[in-house]
Amino acid sequence: MDKKTKHMKEGEGRNSFSGSLGFVLAAAGSAVGLGNIWRFPYLAARDGGGLFLLIYIILAVTFGFTLLITEVAIGRRTQQGPLTAYGVINKRWAFLGWLAFVVPYIIYPYYCVIGGWVLKYFATYLAFDGGLAADDSFFGGFITAQWEPLVFTVFFSLMCFFIVYRGVEKGIEKYSRIIMPALVVMVASICVYSLFITNTDANGETRTGLEGAAVYFIPNFEGVTLRRLMMICLDAMGQLFYSLSIAMGIMVAYGSYMKKTVNLGQAVDRIEIFDTLIAILAGLMIIPVVYVFMGTEGMKAGPGLMFIALPKVFDSLGVFGMVIGMVFFLMVLFAALTSAVSILEAIVTSVKDKFGWTRSKSVIIMAGTGFVWSIVVCLGYNVWYFELPLPNGATAQILDIFDYVSNNVFMPVLAIFTCILIGWVAKPKLLVGEMRLNGYKFRRKTMYLVMLKFVAPILLTVLLVSAFSSYSFSSILHGVSDIAGFIGGIPQLLSSMSPTTAFATVVASLSVTITLFVMVAIMAQRRNRNIAGWLALSLIGSPLLMVIILFAIGKNKQ
Repeated sequence: MDKKTKHMKEGEGRNSFSGSLGFVLAAAGSAVGLGNIWRFPYLAARDGGGLFLLIYIILAVTFGFTLLITEVAIGRRTQQGPLTAYGVINKRWAFLGWLAFVVPYIIYPYYCVIGGWVLKYFATYLAFDGGLAADDSFFGGFITAQWEPLVFTVFFSLMCFFIVYRGVEKGIEKYSRIIMPALVVMVASICVYSLFITNTDANGETRTGLEGAAVYFIPNFEGVTLRRLMMICLDAMGQLFYSLSIAMGIMVAYGSYMKKTVNLGQAVDRIEIFDTLIAILAGLMIIPVVYVFMGTEGMKAGPGLMFIALPKVFDSLGVFGMVIGMVFFLMVLFAALTSAVSILEAIVTSVKDKFGWTRSKSVIIMAGTGFVWSIVVCLGYNVWYFELPLPNGATAQILDIFDYVSNNVFMPVLAIFTCILIGWVAKPKLLVGEMRLNGYKFRRKTMYLVMLKFVAPILLTVLLVSAFSSYSFSSILHGVSDIAGFIGGIPQLLSSMSPTTAFATVVASLSVTITLFVMVAIMAQRRNRNIAGWLALSLIGSPLLMVIILFAIGKNKQ
């Protein structure tokens, strides 16, 4: 290790946020991104309104809190970026750092492309051409054009580059102090407007914003079964990754910039509250408006809600709609910018700490290579267009592949191994002491330990398995509510395969599960734990895990 790297490792001369407020605003800016603006309202509308909100809040203060405070504490304790922080905790687990580096590196290019789309819409409304954006062909025509998406991606990428290049306090914190209050004011203003609008459709039916808010907040239990409830829980859990910037290396990076004098736990509590509030307000901002003009069907627009459905709503409001559209997309642009900046910073601080590069060199190289990949993503909608079926049943282009690999696979894997590392290998007390600095009472300690060591790894494993086959995971959920069907479905699944494939499937499943639990048992023995207890757990857990794997690799036979 050279002197420069060692110097950084000790945290001397490291850039930092000026205080708790700077950290909270920057971290909240990272968390409040595009996922909160379009994905949260869409899931809430689809998953029973208030029922989804209730489940989301419960998971936020338990599951989300556990992962968030763990990553921030890892960063502050090690004073390292995500690439090197895990190796400081335990040298044998340094591989997690590379995964924590790869995730934001994959996300950043396509996030800049989507940021360019938002910038295009803002520019359109700024020029009072919102009527064009309401046309059905506008969005598709724009993203499939060869040059225009690249131009807007360049401008968005340059904004990210400029902020990150200026550093932590003079760049990220300074602009977060300006952007975040402005974002809150715009969100609150649109929320107030959305509650008091009315519209009468062609059939003479009048709908109001308050009725839309009722659809959003009042739990809808119609048709809710145990299986459906579990699917809603998975949606809420998946949304937390977007909402809290978990398992992206971001919170480790920002935690490394937090001064030791800052109350870490209190700051995380504030991020948790701020982000949840903004997510709920995002739904209140969008759902009533869409409901008033498009009914409950309009709320099923999903990813197209922001770029296709809402412009139609704004267009129906005439000149005033142009103003509302301009404010809305400026707000979305701010949200996209703060998130993209945090993603780039996670990449930059990783290479700075690993290779001892200067900030300027790190930003130029990482932002530059990221932009090259952004070009690839843009061209994936025209010159290099193709359609690839994904394991979850979706049809993907280049952007969708990047998103699937990073969000559905790598992020859950990183979170699972982080729980194992801190919960079982390094031990939670390593970080609990960090969390309790400066008088934080840590009233949720017991909950934190249970979530970290037991509950979170199980939930994350289920989330990871669900990414590989929507059909097979539906079979799992159905089986949970019907044990007989759960076990009985295995022979049917195997019989649908060729004899060779069925045999290989069973052998592979047995091998993976037994190997995993034997490794855990060996680890327990080396650390002087109760080996008999771990072997008993292996005997109980291996068949269950094998069944999950069997269903996960099963294919839908139409």
